[in-house]
Amino acid sequence: MDIEHRNNVNCSGNGPSTLVFGHGFGCDQGMWRKMLPAFTERHKTILYDLVGSGKSDLSAYNEFDYGSLHRHAEDLLEIIHVFSNAPVVFIGHSVSAMIGMLAAIREPAMFAGQVMVAPSPCFINDGDYIGGFNREDIDTLLNLMHDNYLKWAANMGPMIMGAPDRPELQQELTASFCRNDPEIARHFARVTFLSDHRADVPRSHTPTLILQSTDDMIAPREVGEYMRKHLPVSWLAYVDNIGHCPHMSATSESTELIQTFIARLLK
Repeated sequence: MDIEHRNNVNCSGNGPSTLVFGHGFGCDQGMWRKMLPAFTERHKTILYDLVGSGKSDLSAYNEFDYGSLHRHAEDLLEIIHVFSNAPVVFIGHSVSAMIGMLAAIREPAMFAGQVMVAPSPCFINDGDYIGGFNREDIDTLLNLMHDNYLKWAANMGPMIMGAPDRPELQQELTASFCRNDPEIARHFARVTFLSDHRADVPRSHTPTLILQSTDDMIAPREVGEYMRKHLPVSWLAYVDNIGHCPHMSATSESTELIQTFIARLLK
């Protein structure tokens, strides 16, 4: 398997350290474009698309292999082995934050640190745990995707992006959702929104920055606090932002927090 083609891997930048960027559900590596220039002068950067997303090799996706996030974690480790001088700092948005965590648990020596942008180990409320959704909410979301994927994208894109004063970003996320293969998107949505990796969180000892928006309907503040409490080596930082994509709608503040974390990590 040609990993570069499979995951549409793109490398740029210079420097002794390597940063790897992983995108969220329904997105692709282009979602990092506003942040990337701040890092390419001092670091080698690696961007890639999750299999089934963006310009990845869609023929490599099948529901059995990608029936959990673990296969995506294996793909990430293969990319790191081939394209970087490990250890790397992995910067993952939303579901990719969990993918990065699973990869770091499997091969901790490959990771110097991790930045989790709007992570969630479990989206469903469970007892004292606040994930942001009841199971009925998730079932309704998945059923709408099944019945009318384009309507789901039109409804959810603006809600997930937030950024009420940035309609162009809402439109961009909606368009990204619409570019995905609907069948793959439906399956990956089930994998993403029904997964529960709370038991894995304490197993990751990689130094981690948890970066959250102050107002995020997908990953509420309680989730960030849960992650901070249960990740053994972690710091929690909030960005004054509405929405699930602070790297896009609050780029400057998010970039500054990530740069500070990386500088301390690699000094």
